[in-house]
Amino acid sequence: MYYPRRAFLKQAGTLSASLSALPLLNKEFTPKFEQSRIAHHSPGKLTSDETFWKEVRHYYKVSTDFINLENGYYSLAAEPVLEAQQQHIRKINQIPSMYMRKQQYSDYQKVKQAMADFVGCSQEEIVICRNTTEALDTIILGLKLEAGDEAIMSHQDYGSMLATFDQRARRDGTVNKLIKLPLHPKNDQQIVDAYESAVTERTKVILVTHLINITGQVLPVRAIAEMAHAKGIEIISDAAHSLGHLNFKIPELGCDYLGSSLHKWLGAPLGSGLMYIRKDKIENVWPLFGDDTYADTDIRKFEHIGTHPCSTHLAILDALNFQNKIGLERKEARLRYLKNYWVNQVKEVKGIRINTPFEDHRSSAIANVSVKGLSSAELADQLFDGFKIFTVAIDSEAVKGVRITPHLYNTTQELDQLVSALKKLSA
Repeated sequence: MYYPRRAFLKQAGTLSASLSALPLLNKEFTPKFEQSRIAHHSPGKLTSDETFWKEVRHYYKVSTDFINLENGYYSLAAEPVLEAQQQHIRKINQIPSMYMRKQQYSDYQKVKQAMADFVGCSQEEIVICRNTTEALDTIILGLKLEAGDEAIMSHQDYGSMLATFDQRARRDGTVNKLIKLPLHPKNDQQIVDAYESAVTERTKVILVTHLINITGQVLPVRAIAEMAHAKGIEIISDAAHSLGHLNFKIPELGCDYLGSSLHKWLGAPLGSGLMYIRKDKIENVWPLFGDDTYADTDIRKFEHIGTHPCSTHLAILDALNFQNKIGLERKEARLRYLKNYWVNQVKEVKGIRINTPFEDHRSSAIANVSVKGLSSAELADQLFDGFKIFTVAIDSEAVKGVRITPHLYNTTQELDQLVSALKKLSA
């Protein structure tokens, strides 16, 4: 139907007013944990309270076809988050272009502010993106590096980041220096020394993974950053597995740049991530997509990538809401408890090797295990084929084994089955 311009604007104003009612936190789907129990118990008191965690599991629709111990790639969203995302999709779909033109930006700012509060920085330092790779590739490819400039990284860093640095070396003549890290470090200084030993006067940037995806080792990012900054070197931190997993704020790491995926441990919808650039460093990075709207010093120059998945962005708020009901400190304690629960039962078993530090401050949910006589792929296959336990094989220069990543919905009974399977396979 054709509308005269004045009539259209009148109707548009009515629709625009209704958009403000679009829910950002869907109270209809808010989990109703026993808050009195939570409020009066420290995180340590609830870590082994299986009754409480079964209540949490109730909010996840978990497959009964197998035991999922591979939550590192992508962890299923809790039902309140999934239901909220579907509601966002339907509401936006009812008023599609109207929403995109009149409401998406203000809603996006609310999402950014909530994430900024969560990670402890200004929203002028973050961008909501699709994943860690997009965030860190943007930074690595956008840094103003010249031929001969050196970048230091570890053989345990994520392959996509190493590939991107390799592309810069082939394209621009930069130099990549790969260091080796111990699986069981004696102390933080041993790790800092490993990075420092590769530093020269041409070193411009160091990539440091906060929580290593293949082993679960937590690195002392701040100590490495302090060493690097004293030498005028910048730090990029890969926080794909630490955000929403470990209880920290980004400024505490001391890094200049950071990327993370929100669909891993935060439990946000698939295809959501975060890029952080310290405010005084934004001008140093070129965006991958051209932008003529914002100044070189404005983080928003990185947001010009075309049409955004708004419903996914909105559901990030619901993921934060769900997590805040549990509490990040409580969540980290439970995840570490689950890892220790199974690791402590097999670490002394003959033929089984744990490729992850045992100290609590050096690891949390993720651990890597190998069984003598079985390749990584064989171990993963036998765990699934014989015991219906789904994991992922890790076969790299740094470590060979199977990565075990339990999440909040996993039970100790499921981990008992893992322990039994590993003992049988090692025998």
